Amino acid sequence: MASAAHIMNDDVELAEAELSKGSSPFHKLGLSTALFLRAVLGFEKEVMEKAHACLTDAEEVASEHQRRAVRDPSKAHQSKIYSAGAEYALCHAESQLMSAVVAVLNESLTESLKGFYKLRKAFATLHDISEQERRYLGRTGRGVGSSQVSVVAPSSGRETPGLSSGVLTPADSGEEEDEDDFVDAKESGSAPGTPPPTYRGGANERSMEKLSLEDTVTNRSNGGTPPTNTPIESDSALAQADQEIDFRTITSDPIDLFIHSGTALCFGLLQVLLSMIPPAFARLLSLFSFRGDREAGLRMLWSASKFKHNINGAMAGLITLGFYNGAVAFCDILSPGAVPHTRLRNLLREMRELYPGSKLWLLEEARMLGADRQVERAIAIVDQGQSSGLKQVNALRMFERSLNCMYAHRYEMCAQGFIECVGMNSWSHGMYYYLAGSCYVELYRLHKGSDAKLAEGYAAKAEEYLHVVPQHVGKKGFMGKQLPFDTFVGRKIKKWDFRAEKWGCKMVDAVGVSPVEEMAYFWSGFRRRNVEQLRTSLERLAWSEDVKANPHWEQESADEKATLAMLRATCFRFLGEIPKAKTTITEGVFSHDLVEVKACDFPDTWSLPVAHYELAVCCWDEAG
Repeated sequence: MASAAHIMNDDVELAEAELSKGSSPFHKLGLSTALFLRAVLGFEKEVMEKAHACLTDAEEVASEHQRRAVRDPSKAHQSKIYSAGAEYALCHAESQLMSAVVAVLNESLTESLKGFYKLRKAFATLHDISEQERRYLGRTGRGVGSSQVSVVAPSSGRETPGLSSGVLTPADSGEEEDEDDFVDAKESGSAPGTPPPTYRGGANERSMEKLSLEDTVTNRSNGGTPPTNTPIESDSALAQADQEIDFRTITSDPIDLFIHSGTALCFGLLQVLLSMIPPAFARLLSLFSFRGDREAGLRMLWSASKFKHNINGAMAGLITLGFYNGAVAFCDILSPGAVPHTRLRNLLREMRELYPGSKLWLLEEARMLGADRQVERAIAIVDQGQSSGLKQVNALRMFERSLNCMYAHRYEMCAQGFIECVGMNSWSHGMYYYLAGSCYVELYRLHKGSDAKLAEGYAAKAEEYLHVVPQHVGKKGFMGKQLPFDTFVGRKIKKWDFRAEKWGCKMVDAVGVSPVEEMAYFWSGFRRRNVEQLRTSLERLAWSEDVKANPHWEQESADEKATLAMLRATCFRFLGEIPKAKTTITEGVFSHDLVEVKACDFPDTWSLPVAHYELAVCCWDEAG
């Protein structure tokens, strides 16, 4: 428990030192979790490699202890709920799950495929544990688990009552796991020909089937109109959450509680992860016959987050906050009650009280404020307190702060922040330099007409950082492919250099529509801006059409004109001027066809398909 507190308080080095003293599966799992946290927060290759090695060791140790427990149950932990060795089976599954995530984040397609295969194996173990729990609850008249639906048991083809619907259902193929095409990673958990121990049960409580993640919308005193599609929530969610069956009333055995919370955490994370896989990777998922159920996964994560004092509950809370403040915060179309604002704030408050040393909670609070269109307050929150003991958290704080500075039009601070990120994190230096250079382009334009000397200084910095970008793109990948952003910025630099030579001007004068506003769109920054900041964005965009400030507008290409209209329409949408946004899209974007746009030099074609999306969001907002 003390090591879990160290990890969640950003004191990972102390946690690693303490956990390294032990050799049990729990010590190995804790150490692996600390390294896993470093890996997923920083995306640094060397850290991911170290985490992978530690996780492999944790898998092997857990598997060996599980085999011993099954061989001699009398010497194993005696549980009324779970079979002998269940705690080690869980440690093994958790290690596999974290290893799978690290593998998918790896730049190698082969490693990513191995990661997906580990997800299948982790699921089989978790399903067996949850079945044991379900049967115990049934025998004692407590119910049969969270969602009374069927899940196909791995490699059997049989449907059994169990977890919530859509739970990563393995194919009804009737084939044994060993017949898969992939070669298994080395496992010491079972001797050849020895079947693994079997576990049966339900991973969570029946009442979670009726759990609503709705609650009251907070008052948004941000000086501007709220997002037009913010769902209205019901107060019933918190009351329903309070009525959930608390597994601590069923058992007080700390190992049983660890197994229960860990199973809910892992199942929840598995489902949420697989539900977020992009459509392009659907064929990969079909190889393993998995599909995710986001709603069921979130119910399990909420259930696991009750156990905040152990590492499973703390991680569940962090993942839940990260999902809503990260992935969901980027969405423009949300169903009613999709974001449980009050419940999330309560969870964040509890986590901050329990683990006050962690700066991750400040980061999550800043993200909440950003979603409320209060980016200035978000910047102030991130700046609070001392540096974290975890360098990856400090890098994340700087990155988040710099993005918010971009949304708030604080260009100098934004540029300086991204340059600092270069020395704090190795993930994407090309992106950091591009964003910094783009900010200096904006500063050059702002001062060009009033202070020529200052403007020239900004122009020099813009060109310096932008010309460094090509040296850093193409070095990072995901599942064997170059990152889309690297491809995008590489082409932009070539485009601006080509135009500068063609027009006989400096590169900074050949830049088209505000690259800062373009990047703000890609990072969902417009939805974080209040009215005043959106008006400022319209002013920055208007610079392009000002022939006095921008003498090159008359020869501007069709793709840049379409991009300008797209960004302007987005501002109108978030200002609540939906008819004006739709007209701008129709007249400013759809007036250019794809053939015309592709004929431009190093064309930006993204505005045409994205305009259809923006028009759909406008229709959604009107209907709401």
